[in-house]
Amino acid sequence: MGIVVRPHPVKHAPAQTLAGIGFVVLSVACFAVLDTTTKHVSASVPLMLALWFRYLIQAFFSTVFFLPKRGMALFKTEHPKFQMVRGALLFGSSLCAFYGLKYMPVGEFTAIASITPLLVTIVAAMTLGEKVRKLRWALVLGAFIGTMIMVRPGTQHFDWILIFPLMLIITNGSFHLLTSRMAKTEDPITMNILTGWVGTALGACVLPFVWELPTDGFVWLQLLIMGSFATVGHYLLIMAFSKAPATVLTPYFYIQIGFAVLGGWLVFDHMPDHWTLVGMGVVAVCGALGAWLTVSENRVPVMPVES
Repeated sequence: MGIVVRPHPVKHAPAQTLAGIGFVVLSVACFAVLDTTTKHVSASVPLMLALWFRYLIQAFFSTVFFLPKRGMALFKTEHPKFQMVRGALLFGSSLCAFYGLKYMPVGEFTAIASITPLLVTIVAAMTLGEKVRKLRWALVLGAFIGTMIMVRPGTQHFDWILIFPLMLIITNGSFHLLTSRMAKTEDPITMNILTGWVGTALGACVLPFVWELPTDGFVWLQLLIMGSFATVGHYLLIMAFSKAPATVLTPYFYIQIGFAVLGGWLVFDHMPDHWTLVGMGVVAVCGALGAWLTVSENRVPVMPVES
């Protein structure tokens, strides 16, 4: 679930900045663990059941942690309808991610999905009637070229499975655009928790059709890991942005691609070929530069794409 981070005007000491970078690196590592575990558990339980558990665990742990500190004010929002739409968009994004991870290598899926922030900032600028700098168009083109290097149309790498990361880009991009509008009036922790409960409620609607109680203890452990690492990852981001400015932190989100490749290699013994690695590198560099440019211009919040 995405977290909104408002611009931070406070000057940060070098030690705090390093701590913030460390928290971001740990955060995207958590998201890579989430994605790798999602792919592994998809062979054992229905994906919709796994998705529901992922949202339930995160929403429950987050509520238990923050409710004693904030009371019922934790759920106060000025835009309940938009909160529901935001939750539905992220749920749809997570659904695309779960199905994409089931059929695609973790690293390749993560890299393709990582072009989302670049496209979001272009759309945001155009809808606001702002002029888009040539550098930003060049970064989008570079990321697109990197994606084409990875998928290579006309080869076995290019097939129907790519519909899942493409749909994720659309749903997650819409989620971030809505988030950028709501960030002006809504509390980030409230948004995070309400999004979790909306996702839990939507997942519960299909439970009667997919309910299959796992009997393997290792499967239960994986479901717990998914929800726990999603929760920890989000709150590491909150800690990171309390320590360092967004302009410093956002480029480090793209380290997630490296963690995803590592997870795919360790768990599934999959290592991308050299052209795929080149494409990943191009996407990562363009994405990191685009993220830095976006935050420095104070356009929209840029957050890692996770399931």
